[in-house]
Amino acid sequence: MSHVTYKIVRHEDGWAYTADGTYSETFPTHVAALTAAQHAAREQRVPGQTMSIEYEDAKGEWHRELASGHDRPDTDVEDKS
Repeated sequence: MSHVTYKIVRHEDGWAYTADGTYSETFPTHVAALTAAQHAAREQRVPGQTMSIEYEDAKGEWHRELASGHDRPDTDVEDKS
């Protein structure tokens, strides 16, 4: 099982959260960013539907695979602010 950590950080003129190096939108307050990160972490754990997906890899090759809607990551929120 994979693991995703949402981290609360200062960003631009406010606060945001990051996950795997990607920033969320900027929030005006620390509390708003924390609340959004907690919501995102909960949503990430919710099972979905098993579906066929297609994606292009870094070499430009296309792949098709069946993605299980029940293979959800474990998540947490890290707030060191």
